[in-house]
Amino acid sequence: MRRLFAWAGLCSRKGETTRRPQMSVSMLSTFVKPMHREGRKFVSIFAGVTLILFLIWAPLGWLGIGLTVWCYYFFRDPERVTPSRAGLMVSPADGVVSLLEPAVPPVELGLGDLPMMRISVFMSVFNCHVNRLPLAGRITRVAYRPGKFLNASLDKASSDNERNGLAVETGDGLRYGVVQIAGLVARRILCEVKEGQELMTGERFGLIRFGSRLDIYLPEGVNPLVCIGQTMIAGETVLADVTSAEPARTGGVR
Repeated sequence: MRRLFAWAGLCSRKGETTRRPQMSVSMLSTFVKPMHREGRKFVSIFAGVTLILFLIWAPLGWLGIGLTVWCYYFFRDPERVTPSRAGLMVSPADGVVSLLEPAVPPVELGLGDLPMMRISVFMSVFNCHVNRLPLAGRITRVAYRPGKFLNASLDKASSDNERNGLAVETGDGLRYGVVQIAGLVARRILCEVKEGQELMTGERFGLIRFGSRLDIYLPEGVNPLVCIGQTMIAGETVLADVTSAEPARTGGVR
């Protein structure tokens, strides 16, 4: 019985029961998340329009409340628990793996003209759009390129759409790339890091609004540990392990 109490975070001593300190997740924290500062002005605009809609016609006002809540939800910036083991690459974005194939990285990243394994993560307008660095390293290049606003789920979005790319070099000398790609309704790519800056795995580096995609170009010889259609969580889901020779994983829908 004592073991059972200990497992539950309780301990008994001299007839008294006390609760041991432990990490906990409140029900409220699963719904209410911090908001990225980029969203403050948009939520304010949505709220202001909502007040006007209420003056015009109450049902429109309630519709405005729903859109305001969605706007806050879009710009949420939750804390994430990033794996701490060296060599693990994590997803830079929430979303779904839409493409998984060798591809030549954008020329502006300076990663060479040979194909690298590319993982594409598509973000819908309901995903969190804060982007995180896949693997700790130094930003060797930040390169912005204007372009079109095609559907980000299309393969040609990688070459034709507006994008902002980062070339990163790890402490072990490995080089990889991560590219923010604007989507059909995305009109702003925000990059908050500079060349020469060093970041930890899972650290925030930017944001895209509204609906877009991230391409990750893995270091040479590194295999992906995810499958097409798999759901990603930025800063948490492991994409690859640069210290492992494990072959690329396969999976099936259940």
